[in-house]
Amino acid sequence: MPQVDPELFDRSQFQAELALKASPIAAYKKAIRQARQVLDERFKAGRDIRRLIQDRAWFVDQILRSAWDRFDWNNGADIALVAVGGYGRGELHPYSDIDLLILLDANDQEMFRDSIEGFLTLLWDIGLEVGQAVRSVAECADEARADLTVITNLMESRTIAGPERLRQAMLRVTSTQQMWPSKEFFLAKRNEQRARHAKYNNTEYNLEPNVKGSPGGLRDIQTILWIARREFGTLNLQAMVDQGFLTEGEHSLLTAAQEFLWKVRYGLHMLAGRAEDRLLFDHQRSLAALLGYEDNDAKLAIERFMQKYYRIVMSIAELSDLVGQHFAEVILWEGESGPIVPLNSRFQVRDGYLEVSNAAIFKRTPFAILETFVLLAQHPDIQGVRSDTIRLLRDHRYLIDDIFRQDLRNTSLFIELFKCKEGIHRNLRRMNRYGILGRYLPEFGHIVGQMQHDLFHIYTVDAHTLNVIKYLRKLTKPGVAEKYPLASKLVERLPKPELIYIAGLYHDIAKGRGGDHSELGAVDAEQFCSRHKLPAWDTRLVVWLVENHLVMSTTAQRKDLSDPQVINDFAQLVGDETHLDYLYVLTVADINATNPTLWNSWRA
Repeated sequence: MPQVDPELFDRSQFQAELALKASPIAAYKKAIRQARQVLDERFKAGRDIRRLIQDRAWFVDQILRSAWDRFDWNNGADIALVAVGGYGRGELHPYSDIDLLILLDANDQEMFRDSIEGFLTLLWDIGLEVGQAVRSVAECADEARADLTVITNLMESRTIAGPERLRQAMLRVTSTQQMWPSKEFFLAKRNEQRARHAKYNNTEYNLEPNVKGSPGGLRDIQTILWIARREFGTLNLQAMVDQGFLTEGEHSLLTAAQEFLWKVRYGLHMLAGRAEDRLLFDHQRSLAALLGYEDNDAKLAIERFMQKYYRIVMSIAELSDLVGQHFAEVILWEGESGPIVPLNSRFQVRDGYLEVSNAAIFKRTPFAILETFVLLAQHPDIQGVRSDTIRLLRDHRYLIDDIFRQDLRNTSLFIELFKCKEGIHRNLRRMNRYGILGRYLPEFGHIVGQMQHDLFHIYTVDAHTLNVIKYLRKLTKPGVAEKYPLASKLVERLPKPELIYIAGLYHDIAKGRGGDHSELGAVDAEQFCSRHKLPAWDTRLVVWLVENHLVMSTTAQRKDLSDPQVINDFAQLVGDETHLDYLYVLTVADINATNPTLWNSWRA
């Protein structure tokens, strides 16, 4: 933070204005208004975002100290003003809450009641959005022991005014020796993160994401840092490199991703004029312009901006998975490693997680990259991938080139994944998360983060595509027959179920290219089938499904079903019951993956 920044806050001028006025409120409001204008201009001029949010925290420090000093605290008294939460980290966006703790040595607020009330009233009167708590050191311990949010807030604290010894006493009584040992804290934070992700449908790709709370958002980065702070006493990404939890490359990526999301959040607050963390359609176009994106021949500015956003949050989610798994191995399982179970010469299972038998496997046998996901699908009892192997997968993605894509071992493994009884969707999603799927299928890579501008889709093209496969898989599970009785019955009698998954993967593959995506996608699907040596009948069916995947829903919802010509044309196109079965099942999955609220008895 800056020591002095007269452009942002001129202390002598502020004191002079305070002296001139009977009420301090006007002087405070003027200082806050001027600071906001200065910071907004710095943002528009491209100032480093890290400095910008620290500058705002520094300015608020000055205002709070000045306001605090207006009241009688009895010099040297046992009361302090402490910044907690994001403000405690020294990070403030334009309309972020200013989280404050008024900390007392003993539970005796009466002595300071008038001053506390006067101080807080002044903050509200001058327009600061504060969240405050008044607690003794002992009360902090009681609250923190009972509430994960409180302990998390208190971990990030700074003394603004008053004696620092009170904060140090609070840190001692809330330390890992007293409560929330790192193992317990890790499990609670992991559960909290899972619940938060579920709130956003466990996808980074909602079309109106929350920059802070959605998967891959700022809260995921902060969760990593909170766990590191509780276990190792550090709240710094660079320190995580020193601890071996991040490589230098991962640190650079995570730092750049955090700064990008900070820019987005700062711009959102500016545009909305309030604390807005939802990237709503109304703000996306304005924000793209504010951040310097322009239309070009291939994509609109808003599409370029949002695609970058989605790719950034996907990279954060990927690293969050990796670091979270690493934390689990160090914090939960340290010294408790079970027996190693070999799967083959390349892979083994340790503590329920898959790992390579040695670090050179992917370099020596690149086909093992795809084999990873096939093994996970073939062995559904395996819980996931160990962190070292996730990192090795990331480090060897560059091996996936044209030679790799044409290799019979790789094409065979990829088709094998679609024939597995379990885990098809889960492992395609893993492949996408780890950046493997878009490299193996470059045409899929083009739709990663691709927006869809319509009234129906609520996800990006790649997320929707994987959701189609998820719904296709759901149709094979017990318990869904009541909602989808016919589709559930038909999916069981498809002669080659793997073909419906391939068609689902390719049905929207050409979105965003211009032209008819069904026709362009059919070309891509045919090339896929040819490269993967599918028989001629299989190829024709997959291509036909991709080319005609919208026909059934269009006929049912937009044409006159009492017209015999409509029915005849549809029957002529479909040709036989097998094609009809495949098309019906794909259509049901496509509608539900577009937006689950669209499915109703009329559409059924």
